[in-house]
Amino acid sequence: MSYECTFICSPELDSAKLDDIVSKVSKIIEAAGGTIKNLQQLGKKKLAYNIKKFREGIYVYVEFDAQGSVVLSLENFFKVNDSIIRFLTVKIEQKKKVVKKVKTVEKKQESIAVSAPVEEPKTETENESASIPNTTAE
Repeated sequence: MSYECTFICSPELDSAKLDDIVSKVSKIIEAAGGTIKNLQQLGKKKLAYNIKKFREGIYVYVEFDAQGSVVLSLENFFKVNDSIIRFLTVKIEQKKKVVKKVKTVEKKQESIAVSAPVEEPKTETENESASIPNTTAE
């Protein structure tokens, strides 16, 4: 399965400690037989709201293939480590081929448009007479 994980580290971390955390995360994934597709340190960014009294955080993004048990061990590592203030792991769904279905729907719409009778637009007087009810007294 493919997963992507984003975690936010404390802005007070120096680069050596941040590299240590990133290497531990990659070791956890690789020790369980997973492979890392993409690993990016996105840098220090302002948070939308304060988290543990921090206004900024260092973002790290990891995209990997692994079994579901790896996610549990990663999240346990994140919970135990005080330097990580937030994390989110999401399973990536494989995109289904919708192109063929779209083409068949377009063909059906074209055939309906060709076979449907075309109405001529009504003139203004026909539209007005249709919308005004007959109010003659008998």
